[in-house]
Amino acid sequence: MRRNKNAFAGVKHVFFIHFAIIWFGVSMPLFSQAQRDSTKAIQPDSLAEVNQLKEVQIRKIKTSKRQTSSTPLQILSGNDLQKLNSLSVADAVRFFSGVQLKDYGGIGGLKTINVRSLGTNHTAVFYDGVQVGNAQNGQVDLGKFSLDNIEEIELYNGQKSSIFQSAKGFASGSSLYLKSRQPDFSDGSTHKIKASLKGGSFGLIDPSLLWQSKISNSVYSSLSAEYKNANGRYKFRATNGVYDTTAVRRDGDVETMRLELGLNGVLPDSSKWKVKLYGYKDNQGLPGAIVNNVFGFSQRMWNRNLFAQSSYEKTSGKYSLLAMAKYANDYQRYLNPDIVTVDGLQENNYHMQDVYVSVANKLAITKYWDVVLSADYQWNDLKADLYRFSYPVRNTILTALATQLHFEKLDIQANLLSTLKYDKTQSGPSDPDRNELTPTVMVSWQPFNQKEFRLRSFYKSIFRMPTFNDLYYTSYGFTILKPEYTKQYDLGFTYITGYENKLLSQFSIQADAYYNTVKDKIAAVPSNNQARWSMVNLGLVEIRGLDVNIQSAWRLSTLINLTSGITYTYQLAVDAGGMSPSYKDQIPYIPVHSGSFLAAADYRNFSLNYSFIYTGERYNQSTNNVYNYVRPWYTHDAALHYRTSIHKREVSLTAEVNNLLNQDYAIIENFPMPGRYYRFGLTYNYSLK
Repeated sequence: MRRNKNAFAGVKHVFFIHFAIIWFGVSMPLFSQAQRDSTKAIQPDSLAEVNQLKEVQIRKIKTSKRQTSSTPLQILSGNDLQKLNSLSVADAVRFFSGVQLKDYGGIGGLKTINVRSLGTNHTAVFYDGVQVGNAQNGQVDLGKFSLDNIEEIELYNGQKSSIFQSAKGFASGSSLYLKSRQPDFSDGSTHKIKASLKGGSFGLIDPSLLWQSKISNSVYSSLSAEYKNANGRYKFRATNGVYDTTAVRRDGDVETMRLELGLNGVLPDSSKWKVKLYGYKDNQGLPGAIVNNVFGFSQRMWNRNLFAQSSYEKTSGKYSLLAMAKYANDYQRYLNPDIVTVDGLQENNYHMQDVYVSVANKLAITKYWDVVLSADYQWNDLKADLYRFSYPVRNTILTALATQLHFEKLDIQANLLSTLKYDKTQSGPSDPDRNELTPTVMVSWQPFNQKEFRLRSFYKSIFRMPTFNDLYYTSYGFTILKPEYTKQYDLGFTYITGYENKLLSQFSIQADAYYNTVKDKIAAVPSNNQARWSMVNLGLVEIRGLDVNIQSAWRLSTLINLTSGITYTYQLAVDAGGMSPSYKDQIPYIPVHSGSFLAAADYRNFSLNYSFIYTGERYNQSTNNVYNYVRPWYTHDAALHYRTSIHKREVSLTAEVNNLLNQDYAIIENFPMPGRYYRFGLTYNYSLK
């Protein structure tokens, strides 16, 4: 363990140096600003305006929704998102504080996130405002969402800080919002085409096309298509404590195809409508755990996801309406050639359907008081060719009553969510009907006259229903389960400021301390037959944490701009069940310390980007002992971007090096991650006027 402690010490020095640089940049401008002539006006670009009246200065900071949000909000958008060494949404969200990414290895491995240790199923994923559902297991594989057609990623702890949303938006412990690229023809163009080609390690070939058209002055269309193929092969190091082996991962191959068609329109009464058709198909290997000198696995999976969704929004006087609808049809085929049944090789087929409708009504009672009533209905149906399968059907009705008082310096929001759930099965028992009420209260306060500093706090009570796999999976057997009940408490602040003619041109920080509890956590435990497991509610988990996010912009010269960001997360997530053998031990795969550092430098047409991610020591089981110890890991990534114009066409070239120091590590024990690997990209943009 000495090597790991030395690595942790080195990482602490890296963080200290980075923080010292930022602090020096903050302190020097503050000191020099105090010494400057009081008649000098300050006018930072897009950050502050100064109006001079004799010797009194009034500075107005242009704050974003990240600073004014009543709940912690982290955003990646625009150029910042494109500069990351990221191929999918899963790669990008690694840089958010308070997030643990579960990655089972390689380009084809399952990738999910766990926010503030609440569990993967407590994070809802929304795509263009409508939730991406998975009633079967409650997990959304973020590796399937390419960044090629993503314009913005938002992560809210608690819920989105707007009461005008669907009832689904109130119904989870945290929310990840993905916004696809929206057509913009403000430059007078009528067609925009973006073609890109990526390639590199793992045999990756990834061409994509985005075609946006202005059909009329009020109707826009968008077509996005992508094909990805990779053999997923990479070298890794395996050890049993005595012998070291270098092997090649051969079961992470993947082939995917994605097609999206979107229509956006504005009606004569200024109401807006959107329609999206989405299709996704893949064929992939399933990387297995490297144990007992078994390095190859033959299991395969085929997925097909189709959905159509639409939304309509209208404001008339003091009344606003938001309506959404969605139909999803998903199919999954699983094949395990290593297991032979009486019917041949083990093969399971799953077919799931989802119908969803939502209506949100907003009434502005006064200039400072809004009330929203949202109602959602969802129908889920799962079929499978498993032995004695239950064929469950779930009906869910969500109703949210929300109110908001918004003054110049104070914003108060509160909502009460009602959840009604009814399950039916064709065979065997079904989960009892559920009727739950859960409240939320959020406050944002500007204590001083300047808008640079705001305090925020929220309390949220929520729960997550057992999934179909939890309740009806044949190998587990049916068990009556309670929902997982969570309570979240958060207190934090945000601060942003800007400087003129200083080395440091912009600085912002947001920090939050939080306390969460998860009661009746759902887990799988073995019964008297090791081949048959049961799902049960176990104990209580307590989470105490601190998230810090610092962003800065530097103006080194008229040609060189530098941006940097640093995040740090402290989480003490322990088993608080008094009768548990792992009482007061850290829960599996949650590090006490984690963080990231990002830096980007722009010079003329070039951009150089560097990123660093650190995850501290963890344990892969509930009991924290030397046998379950998982060592820390950290990676360095770098990328070089070049932009130019050829015949008035914008062309971009990208070269990436990931895991620069070729670190051997695993996010999930026995699922080794790749060493150093490369990626190259070519992007062509064309606008027709």
